[in-house]
Amino acid sequence: MKVLTPSMRAGLLATAAALAVALGVPAAVAAAPAPAPASSHYTGTLPDGATWIANVPAQWNGTLLLYSHGFGTLSPADAPDPATAAALLARGYALAGSSYDPNGSLWALNSAVGDQFGALAAVEAGVLPGAPRQVLALGTSMGGLISALEAQGGAGRIDGALTTCGIVAGAVNLNNYQLDGEYALAQLLLPGQQVQLVRFTSASQALGTAATLQGAAAQAQQTAAGRARLALAMAFINVPPWDAGQAAPPPPSDPAAQEAAQYQVEFTGAFSTLDFIESGRPSIDQAAGGSGTWTKGVDFAAVLARSPYATEVAALYQAAGLSLRDDLANLTGNADITADPAAVRSLERTSVPTGRLAVPELDLHTISDQLVPVQQENYYARQVRAAGDNHLLRQAYVASVGHCNFSPAELIAGVQAISHRVSTGHWGSAADTDSLERAALSLDLGPARFTAYRPGPLTG
Repeated sequence: MKVLTPSMRAGLLATAAALAVALGVPAAVAAAPAPAPASSHYTGTLPDGATWIANVPAQWNGTLLLYSHGFGTLSPADAPDPATAAALLARGYALAGSSYDPNGSLWALNSAVGDQFGALAAVEAGVLPGAPRQVLALGTSMGGLISALEAQGGAGRIDGALTTCGIVAGAVNLNNYQLDGEYALAQLLLPGQQVQLVRFTSASQALGTAATLQGAAAQAQQTAAGRARLALAMAFINVPPWDAGQAAPPPPSDPAAQEAAQYQVEFTGAFSTLDFIESGRPSIDQAAGGSGTWTKGVDFAAVLARSPYATEVAALYQAAGLSLRDDLANLTGNADITADPAAVRSLERTSVPTGRLAVPELDLHTISDQLVPVQQENYYARQVRAAGDNHLLRQAYVASVGHCNFSPAELIAGVQAISHRVSTGHWGSAADTDSLERAALSLDLGPARFTAYRPGPLTG
């Protein structure tokens, strides 16, 4: 297994931080919030070298939030951002969270769940003034996947989970739909050229591929045929058609505007979404011990047929006078990237939820999330239903643009809803759109944008 050198790891941290700054998203890479004046701050180290922090308010309400941070940091965090931390502490919540194993990959799923429960045990044993009335898991992005896994196996340790912008469809899906889109870009926009898409040895090598694909995309965007093929590739990646520069998403009846918005989301900016996707893959490979993604055997026509953006793609192909059938046959016929079976097994073991829930879980997602598409919630809901645990799951949506772009008001409304479910033993209306919106508005902690929404299928 390739091990990231300090410079390579620093490169991944820098690229993750750059994207967060560019998108105004502090949650996935925020430093641990400073403790409020009326709270006590604690730190510790676990046997595997992971560190943990905790903040306990003087007037503790009996609830401990076990926070799982996102990809891109090796430092412990116990809240999504400083403003949310301060608001939670002011309301009496104790906060705790770990760094995960600092000797491992930034994709820290090999150790993260165990480190989180280790931090919980340390805080319960030596920090809190008494036994908690409730322990609630809270996670952001990759941390949302971790909190979902805690909800799956945390009976007796946590009482409920709030997963925000979580990678709840798991790492194998994440890898594969991203690779499908990148392969389509290379195959259709750069025919005959050898473009490395997997098994990168460094983040800089991966960013070189991103630059190549981004250059091809910029050229393709100038023609009708290029825009049609870009729409196809972006459908595979599940790119949302709502750019931060727009007040509202374009209607499905305007496929050209949809594609233009998707292009802005995926390819523009000082550090684009595509840059982040490519630069993160070496870390996932490092954690898995090899490449856990493939295109060989994929029927690209069948994949597109499941996409919410299939109508958009077909309309743009027709307008450009291109054969969508021929391009899909091209993709299927030339798909030859294979995975390392052991790496797939590793990711399935550590980084893929089963859908079984041991405790209640509430998921929050922005409806235009460029890194973890909201369609992941559709996939996860089906997994939970198949496992027979849909009575434990609720999902709610926020009408905002950007990865993890929640206000403190929206996050605390989610905490209150899952706390209600744990306290009463039933959901009632606590996780309904209107109830969450009223709760968020009453907090006066930023915008409240809960909206009734149903995500389409995950393409992949």
